[in-house]
Amino acid sequence: MVKTNAMRMLDAAKIPYEVLTYEVDESDLSGAHIAEQVGLPMNMVFKTLVAKGDKTGHLVFCIPVDREIDLRPAAALTGNKKIEMVHVKDLLGLTGYIRGGCSPIGMKKKFPTYFDATAADHEKITVSAGVRGAQLLLDREALVKFVGGRLIDVAR
Repeated sequence: MVKTNAMRMLDAAKIPYEVLTYEVDESDLSGAHIAEQVGLPMNMVFKTLVAKGDKTGHLVFCIPVDREIDLRPAAALTGNKKIEMVHVKDLLGLTGYIRGGCSPIGMKKKFPTYFDATAADHEKITVSAGVRGAQLLLDREALVKFVGGRLIDVAR
């Protein structure tokens, strides 16, 4: 597998990770499909969502694939009155990643990053490697620290 920007950044920071690959099914880009393919429970597989706050600008949220972001508390906990999800067509230009391959590691710019508090239930979690078909399994504490993230209760 070709090294992604996310992998190169983790290598440079000497943060160990494991690459878990899966078959991409264009008809099913769901997190449930990915979790099943990599053999992990859905609450260990995190998807990366990008939103825009009315006060803070762009924000990144990592939540378990079987959950949804709760926008009202997410706004309040990030210092916004409201937040809205970034449109899929704007994702590549903003982050450098496409839908289904968006990683919290190595975006074009550094955005405030929040992990759902349930991440604390696991020593390791996965996030996208920056391409469809690959997840990075790594130490949760190391990941959160590396991206300058915080754990907050944002998923339902």
